[in-house]
Amino acid sequence: MTLAGLLIIRDRGGRRWRAVRRELKRVGPFGLLDVLAFRAFARLSSARRDRQWEDEQVNRLRSRYPADLSQVPTLTVSSPNSDEARAFLRRSQPDLTIARCKVLLDKEIYEIPRTGTFVLHPGICPEYRNAHGCFWALANRDLDRVGMTLLRVDNGVDTGPVYLHATCEYDERHDSHIVIQQRAVVDNLEAIGRTLTALAHGEDVKPINTEGRRSAVWGQPRLTHYLRWKRAARRSTLPAPGPRSPIPDPRSPIPEAQH
Repeated sequence: MTLAGLLIIRDRGGRRWRAVRRELKRVGPFGLLDVLAFRAFARLSSARRDRQWEDEQVNRLRSRYPADLSQVPTLTVSSPNSDEARAFLRRSQPDLTIARCKVLLDKEIYEIPRTGTFVLHPGICPEYRNAHGCFWALANRDLDRVGMTLLRVDNGVDTGPVYLHATCEYDERHDSHIVIQQRAVVDNLEAIGRTLTALAHGEDVKPINTEGRRSAVWGQPRLTHYLRWKRAARRSTLPAPGPRSPIPDPRSPIPEAQH
């Protein structure tokens, strides 16, 4: 493949407040306090280690996949749905786009690429939709569904056709959910690349059948659920999980989503 362009999003701050309002509507004032308490706790306890881990992974990947990005067309915008972003994508004429953002894309944006726009979702869909699927799978002790999903964007929230489910080795006793969900992507880059290349080349890649499976949208991580997760992880007599099949019997229940 050839990298046709990079669309970089620099949020001006409004998205954070919109997210707070959405979460307040979803979980109420006490639930929001639980969310904010987790944010403060994570910033003090694990944010530095998470950034260090991410920096190490980026450096490793740059050594493994050397690339000169200086000649790649780049545009920085405040919103991927802006007129500037739309014009940039149309000029680039991509066969496919990978969206690594937390913004819901307009249809006229995600339909510009010939093959479609794809996301590397941190969670197993459709059971764990929205941005923190790995956290809630861990908190629910639903360890067979800790992983990532490659799917094509449609009008819903992580409801498009699924082309890959993947897991990874992780240590839930010591790793943060940020490291675990990033590892699920990093450890499966080869499979992700093969799938996207096949789609771009027009090969007959069949979506994974998710019919009849539970579908749920989950909110932001909460401190109370985090503490219960870590307590359960410490008490577990099982070894740290390795690669596993991420898709158990679709009839098996999972706890109610946090709305």
